[in-house]
Amino acid sequence: MKPFLRWAGGKNWLVRHIDQIIGNQLFNNYHEPFLGGGSMYFHLNIGNECFLSDLNESLINTYIQIRDNVDLVINHLREFENTEEFYYQIRHQIFEDETLQAAQFIYLNQTSYNGIYRVNLRGIYNVPYGHRNKDFIQEDLLRQCSVYLDGAHLNAGQFNQNIELIQPGDLVFLDPPYTITHNNNGFIKYNERLFSENDQYRLSEFIGDIIEIGAFYILTNAAHNDIAEIFNHNQPVIMNRASLIGGRNANRGNYEEFLFTNIENEFIEANRN
Repeated sequence: MKPFLRWAGGKNWLVRHIDQIIGNQLFNNYHEPFLGGGSMYFHLNIGNECFLSDLNESLINTYIQIRDNVDLVINHLREFENTEEFYYQIRHQIFEDETLQAAQFIYLNQTSYNGIYRVNLRGIYNVPYGHRNKDFIQEDLLRQCSVYLDGAHLNAGQFNQNIELIQPGDLVFLDPPYTITHNNNGFIKYNERLFSENDQYRLSEFIGDIIEIGAFYILTNAAHNDIAEIFNHNQPVIMNRASLIGGRNANRGNYEEFLFTNIENEFIEANRN
């Protein structure tokens, strides 16, 4: 199952490795507090209950509306046009209806430049038109994702706000915005305000709590010595990815990233740093 959103810094590249990373380990519930494009959630589809969250309230509303009102969202999308004039008209609109807000979010995501989600200091979305010819509605995919989201718990907020919901044997997948520049990563300039170095230390403490509870975690982060020092619960696994989406000046090519986990199996041990 693939996600319905384009997401800069998303984890589509990791999907091909995740089954080896997890191995034969079984889990109770699934938690993903940096949901973003949701590629890992849609691929794994594991856990008795799934708890999904993100700091981006517009993003979470979009997931809720796709889960609960997918046909209404699709009907709104059918009224939109993939033209530059219409794009800027919709970009500046403020909708009260939550299904229209979700349709606006999906439309801008699918027709903007490189699918980047970026707001200015006033919180206003400011990504330019992308001149992209692909169909932005994807009705079948939206309906499939609605089925996958059925029963999922969705809320907006900080990554550590629902620590009390994590139980022994659960899996927590963590993909924070990257703070530290590595390999000329083009995403850093969009994320400095969103996730600071202090937030990285808070996340490290959160992982300590996860381990103490008796749950499992998987963390992706920048391949940088400072990151290895902050997240010293486990040795990192070195992962390679192809950077397919970035800012105008971002270099595109192969990059290394760190993956930290307390799951133990032959694949993890073979790829430890």
